[in-house]
Amino acid sequence: MTTAYDAAYRRSLQDPSGFWGDAAADIKWYKAWDKVLDDSRPPFFRWFTGGQVNTCYNAVDRHVEEGRGEQVAIIYDSPVTQTVRRLTYAQLQDQTARFAGVLAGLGVGKGDRVIVYMPMVPEAAIAMLACARLGAVHSVVFGGFAANELATRINDAQPKVIVSASCGIEGQKVIPYKPLLDHAIELASHKPAHTVILARPQVAAELLSGRDVDWHDALAKAVPHDCVPVAATDPLYILYTSGTTGQPKGVVRDNGGHMVALKWSMKYVYNVQPGEVYWAASDVGWVVGHSYIVYGPLLHGCTTVLYEGKPVGTPDAGAFWRVIAEHKVETLFTAPTAFRAIKRDDPEAALLKKYDLKHFRTLFLAGERSDPDTLQWAERHLGVPVIDHWWQTETGWAIAANCMGLHRFPVKHGSPAKAVPGWNIQVLDEGHHPCKAGQVGALVVKLPLPPGTLPTLWNADQRYISSYLAEFPGYYKTADAGFIDEDGYVYVMSRTDDIINVAGHRLSTGAMEEVLASHPDVAECAVIGVHDAMKGQLPLGFLVLKAGVTKPEEQILTEVVALVRDRIGPVAAFKTATIVNRLPKTRSGKILRGTMQKIADHEDYKMPATIDDPGILEEIEENLTSIGYANALPKSAS
Repeated sequence: MTTAYDAAYRRSLQDPSGFWGDAAADIKWYKAWDKVLDDSRPPFFRWFTGGQVNTCYNAVDRHVEEGRGEQVAIIYDSPVTQTVRRLTYAQLQDQTARFAGVLAGLGVGKGDRVIVYMPMVPEAAIAMLACARLGAVHSVVFGGFAANELATRINDAQPKVIVSASCGIEGQKVIPYKPLLDHAIELASHKPAHTVILARPQVAAELLSGRDVDWHDALAKAVPHDCVPVAATDPLYILYTSGTTGQPKGVVRDNGGHMVALKWSMKYVYNVQPGEVYWAASDVGWVVGHSYIVYGPLLHGCTTVLYEGKPVGTPDAGAFWRVIAEHKVETLFTAPTAFRAIKRDDPEAALLKKYDLKHFRTLFLAGERSDPDTLQWAERHLGVPVIDHWWQTETGWAIAANCMGLHRFPVKHGSPAKAVPGWNIQVLDEGHHPCKAGQVGALVVKLPLPPGTLPTLWNADQRYISSYLAEFPGYYKTADAGFIDEDGYVYVMSRTDDIINVAGHRLSTGAMEEVLASHPDVAECAVIGVHDAMKGQLPLGFLVLKAGVTKPEEQILTEVVALVRDRIGPVAAFKTATIVNRLPKTRSGKILRGTMQKIADHEDYKMPATIDDPGILEEIEENLTSIGYANALPKSAS
C-alpha cells in the first residue's frame, strides 16, 4: 500500500521544483520566484531565485494581520529566576519593530551583521527577529562563550552591533557576560560600532559611554521599523560550528528556502497545528534553537516555549514534566542526553506522577544518538510516541525522521526511521560504491540538498566544498557512519571518526554504547577507541550509573563486558570499562568522545570552547590514569 509518505518522498526526488514550489505557497512573498531550483552553478545550488520575502513578516506580522494578534507567541519559563512571561503575537510585533528601530538607529541595514550573545530570554528571539526584519544577518553566539572564541566570531562576521546582556544563569551559577564581551572586543581586530546591553537584576553591567547602549532606554525611545523585502537567496543568519582546523565554520542559512523547509517540517515531520504549544528544550545558541525555538514554531503560528533552566537541578528531575503540564505542551523536542539525566536522577519516573500530561502528544529526540534503552524508558513512562530523528547544524532540519504528519511508521529502536522527503540518503563504502542493505558505510546525501540547508559557508566557498563535498563528489558528506536496512530505515551508528579498527575489523562504537546502555544500572555511557600496539585500537567504555545503585562496581563492569561479548561478539575485543561520575559534554549535550580519546592516547588537544564544565576533564584524566591510561594532562589542555 502506498502511503502519503511514499508519495511525498517519491515526488520530492523526481520533481523537486514542483514539490517545493507547492510547499512555498504557505509562505507570503513580496515577489514570487523566477526559478524554484537554480542549478546553474553547481555545487552552489540555490532555491527560489528571484523571489522576495521577509522572514520576520512571515513569523510575526502575518499572524497579527490574520487575526492571531492575541494568541500567545512566546512563553518564557525561567525556574532559575522564578519567572514566567507571555508575549502575544501583537506584543512580539511591537517589540520586534521597536528593536529593529533601535538597530536601524545604530546604522544597521540590509546585509549588515549583528552578533547576538544572549541568555535564554525573550529578548534573544526579539533581537534575531529584528535583524530579520531589517534584512540584517544575525550570528547568535552561545551566551557565556569564552572571550577568545567570541573574538574569532567577531573577526569573521565583522558585526556593526553586538547585542548582549549583563549576565546569564546556568543552573545555580550567574555568569556575568559584559566582562567576557569587553575582553572579546579587546582581543578582536574588528571593533563593532556599538553594543546593546540588556540589564538583568542579578548583575549590573558597566556601560562604556559612546559605544554601549542600554536595551530598555533605547527601546523606550525607538521608532518602530517596517519589514524590509530581501531576496530569497539573501542570508538570514550565520551559525558557527567547530572546524577541524580550530577556525570555526560559519554555516549560512538563506531566507526563502529556510522558511519553506521549516514551515513544511512543522506540519509534516512534527504533526503540529497552528495555535498549539510546541517546546524545543534547547538554546538559541544552537541550531535547534534557531530552527525550532524561534523560526519554525513562529512561522507556523504556534506558541513556542523559551525555557531558561535544566532538565534536572532546576529544581529537580521533574522540571520538564512541570513545564509540559503548566503550559499544556503538545510536542516536546529535546536531546537524548536530557532524558538520560532525568532517567539517572529519577529511574522510576516517580516525579512524573505529580503532573497532568494529558495534553502531551509526542516526544522528539535529536542531537546525540538515541540509545534504545533511553528511548524505551521514555515510551514506557510517558505513554506517547517517542520519535528519534537525525539532523545537523549544517542541514538546519531533519534528514531522517518518522514523519508524523504524513505516515507514522512502526518505530525501530536505534533508528531515526526513514529519509525525510527531499533527502536522497545513500550509504557508500571507502571506494565510493553503494553499500548493501545492513552494511555500515558513510552516510551521504545526493546533491542538490533540499531547501533550508547550508548553501555555503560565510565568505568561504572553497572551504564549503573541501569540508562537505570533495570526499564524495556529487554528494554531501554527513561525516556520520551507519547503514540502511531492507525496509529503508536509516541507522546512524557514529561519526565516521568513531568507527574504530580492531585488528582489521571496522566496528561502531555506537553499537557498543547501545549494548552498554541496555544494562539496568547504566544511566549513560560512551565508548572510545584507544591505541593498542597489537590490534591498532581497542574499545574503552565509560559508564555513569543511575542514582541509588548499590551493586558493587566490579560486578557491573564484569556484566557489561559480558553483555558486549554476547551481543556483538569476541571480535569487538571489549574488555575494559570504567565508572565515572559524569561525562564531558558540550553545552548542547554532545559527549566529547574525541577529547577523551586524546587524553587516553596521551595526545595534545585544545580545550573545547563549548565544554559545559572544563573541570570534568581532570576527573576523566584521573580516572583513566587509575586504570592504566593517560599519565598526565597534555600541556595544551590547561
